[in-house]
Amino acid sequence: MPINKDSNAKAYWKENLRYLTILLTIWFAVSYGAGILFKGPLDNFRLGGFKLGFWFAQQGSIYVFVILIFVYVRLMNKLDKKYGYDVE
Repeated sequence: MPINKDSNAKAYWKENLRYLTILLTIWFAVSYGAGILFKGPLDNFRLGGFKLGFWFAQQGSIYVFVILIFVYVRLMNKLDKKYGYDVE
Protein backbone atom coordinates (compact mmCIF):
# COMPACT_ATOMS: atom_id res chain seq x y z
CA MET A 1 0.00 0.00 0.00
CA PRO A 2 1.48 3.37 -0.98
CA ILE A 3 2.57 5.72 1.80
CA ASN A 4 1.43 8.91 0.07
CA LYS A 5 -2.29 9.48 0.68
CA ASP A 6 -2.76 11.33 -2.62
CA SER A 7 -1.22 8.57 -4.73
CA ASN A 8 -3.24 6.05 -2.72
CA ALA A 9 -6.48 7.86 -3.61
CA LYS A 10 -5.49 8.14 -7.28
CA ALA A 11 -4.72 4.42 -7.48
CA TYR A 12 -8.04 3.65 -5.78
CA TRP A 13 -10.05 5.71 -8.27
CA LYS A 14 -8.10 4.39 -11.24
CA GLU A 15 -8.95 0.83 -10.24
CA ASN A 16 -12.55 1.82 -9.48
CA LEU A 17 -12.97 3.35 -12.95
CA ARG A 18 -11.47 0.23 -14.52
CA TYR A 19 -14.09 -1.91 -12.75
CA LEU A 20 -16.87 0.43 -13.85
CA THR A 21 -15.71 0.38 -17.45
CA ILE A 22 -15.54 -3.41 -17.56
CA LEU A 23 -18.93 -3.93 -15.90
CA LEU A 24 -20.72 -1.31 -18.01
CA THR A 25 -19.20 -2.80 -21.15
CA ILE A 26 -20.57 -6.21 -20.17
CA TRP A 27 -24.00 -4.69 -19.53
CA PHE A 28 -23.94 -2.83 -22.85
CA ALA A 29 -22.91 -5.97 -24.72
CA VAL A 30 -25.73 -7.97 -23.16
CA SER A 31 -28.46 -5.34 -23.47
CA TYR A 32 -27.58 -3.90 -26.88
CA GLY A 33 -25.84 -6.92 -28.39
CA ALA A 34 -28.14 -9.72 -27.29
CA GLY A 35 -31.32 -7.63 -27.28
CA ILE A 36 -30.85 -5.77 -30.57
CA LEU A 37 -27.84 -6.75 -32.71
CA PHE A 38 -28.02 -10.53 -32.30
CA LYS A 39 -31.78 -10.75 -31.80
CA GLY A 40 -32.33 -12.66 -35.04
CA PRO A 41 -29.93 -15.55 -34.39
CA LEU A 42 -30.93 -15.72 -30.71
CA ASP A 43 -34.61 -16.00 -31.65
CA ASN A 44 -33.87 -19.53 -32.90
CA PHE A 45 -33.65 -20.57 -29.24
CA ARG A 46 -36.38 -20.42 -26.62
CA LEU A 47 -36.27 -19.68 -22.90
CA GLY A 48 -39.44 -20.16 -20.86
CA GLY A 49 -41.51 -20.29 -24.03
CA PHE A 50 -40.17 -16.97 -25.34
CA LYS A 51 -37.68 -16.36 -28.11
CA LEU A 52 -34.25 -15.77 -26.57
CA GLY A 53 -33.65 -12.45 -28.36
CA PHE A 54 -36.96 -11.13 -27.07
CA TRP A 55 -36.21 -12.43 -23.57
CA PHE A 56 -32.84 -10.61 -23.46
CA ALA A 57 -34.45 -7.41 -24.72
CA GLN A 58 -37.23 -7.55 -22.12
CA GLN A 59 -35.78 -9.24 -19.06
CA GLY A 60 -32.30 -10.62 -19.58
CA SER A 61 -30.49 -7.30 -19.62
CA ILE A 62 -32.24 -6.29 -16.39
CA TYR A 63 -31.18 -9.53 -14.69
CA VAL A 64 -27.61 -9.06 -15.89
CA PHE A 65 -27.63 -5.47 -14.60
CA VAL A 66 -28.78 -6.60 -11.14
CA ILE A 67 -26.11 -9.32 -11.07
CA LEU A 68 -23.49 -6.74 -12.08
CA ILE A 69 -24.57 -4.52 -9.19
CA PHE A 70 -23.80 -7.33 -6.74
CA VAL A 71 -20.48 -8.01 -8.50
CA TYR A 72 -19.62 -4.30 -8.23
CA VAL A 73 -20.43 -4.26 -4.51
CA ARG A 74 -18.18 -7.27 -3.94
CA LEU A 75 -15.35 -5.73 -5.98
CA MET A 76 -15.66 -2.41 -4.17
CA ASN A 77 -15.59 -4.08 -0.76
CA LYS A 78 -12.34 -5.80 -1.74
CA LEU A 79 -10.98 -2.54 -3.16
CA ASP A 80 -11.87 -0.63 0.02
CA LYS A 81 -10.02 -3.19 2.13
CA LYS A 82 -7.03 -3.15 -0.22
CA TYR A 83 -6.60 0.64 0.08
CA GLY A 84 -7.69 0.97 3.71
CA TYR A 85 -11.00 2.75 3.11
CA ASP A 86 -13.17 0.11 4.72
CA VAL A 87 -15.02 1.30 7.83
CA GLU A 88 -16.41 -1.28 10.20
